[in-house]
Amino acid sequence: MNILVTGSSGWLGQTLVPRLSADGHMVTGIDPEPGATTDVVGSVVDRALVRATIRARRIEAIVHAAARHKPHIETHGNSEFVAVNVQGTLNLLEEAVAAGVGRFVFTSTTSFMISQKIRDGKAGGAREAVWIDETLAPLQPRNIYGVTKLAAEDLCRLFHQLHRLPIVILRTSRFFPEEDDMAHAIVQSGENTKANEFLFRRLSVQDAAEAHVMALAKAPSLGFDTFIVSALTPFARGDAADLIADAPAVVARYFPDYRARYAARGWTMFDAIDRVYDSRKARDVLGFTCRMNFRQVLDAL
Repeated sequence: MNILVTGSSGWLGQTLVPRLSADGHMVTGIDPEPGATTDVVGSVVDRALVRATIRARRIEAIVHAAARHKPHIETHGNSEFVAVNVQGTLNLLEEAVAAGVGRFVFTSTTSFMISQKIRDGKAGGAREAVWIDETLAPLQPRNIYGVTKLAAEDLCRLFHQLHRLPIVILRTSRFFPEEDDMAHAIVQSGENTKANEFLFRRLSVQDAAEAHVMALAKAPSLGFDTFIVSALTPFARGDAADLIADAPAVVARYFPDYRARYAARGWTMFDAIDRVYDSRKARDVLGFTCRMNFRQVLDAL
C-alpha cells in the first residue's frame, strides 16, 4: 500500500516508517522536522500540503501520529494544540475522504483518561487503584493536550459515521524516552521508573509500532474501534486495593524473584500503584499483545 505517516520524525515515526517499509509498503513521512524517515517537511495544519501529498503519492492508508504532546504544554500555547491536534486531524480526515483513502489509524493516548482525581491517587484519598479499560467514563481530561486528543477522537468517530471510512484509534500508554514527570520519579531513577511502569502503564516503542501495523491490517474488517495499547498487566481487578496499600507486596506475589533482582541494582518498586491499564481488548479483538512486559524486563536484568 501507499501509506502516509504523519509525525514521521518523532519517536514512533522513526520506528514505524522503517517497519512498514520492510513489509514492502511505499511509505511517505510528513513532519515539520526533517529527518531520515521524513519525505515531506511540513505540518498537517497546512491543508494544501496535506491535499497535495495525499494525491501526488496516491495514498491508500494514513497513520496519523503527529501531535503536540504533553511536554509541549510548557512551550506552546493552547491555540497551537488546537491547530495541530484538532484542525490537523480534521484536515487529514477530510482530504482522506475526498481522495478515497481506504483506512485510517489514529495514534491517541491514555493520558486523557486520567482525570485530576485519578492523578491525585493515594494522596487524594483513593482506596484502590483505578482499573482503566475502554469502558471508562466519563472522560475528563485534565489539560489542553488531553482535551484536544479527545476532540480528535470524536472527529474520527464522526467521519466514520458520515463516510464509513475505516478508522482504528490506538490509545497508547507511555513509550516515550523522556524521564517520568510523576513525584515518584524523584525517588526512582528513570530506568527504574520505566521498568516499574511495564506492570501497568508502559510499552516499548517497537510494540507501539507493531500495534499500528496490526491496526492498518485490521481496519477494513473492524470498521471503527478504539483500543488501549499497553503491556499486558499481570494484575487482576481483585488486586486494586492492595496495589494502593502495598504495591511491592502485590508485585512479589506475581514475581517472587523481583526483590532480589531489584536489590542487586539498588532499585525499588513504587509504594503504591494508582491505576492499571487493561489492554485485553487489544489482545482479544485486534489480535495484538505487546512482546515486552515486566517478566522480560526482569529477565533482562
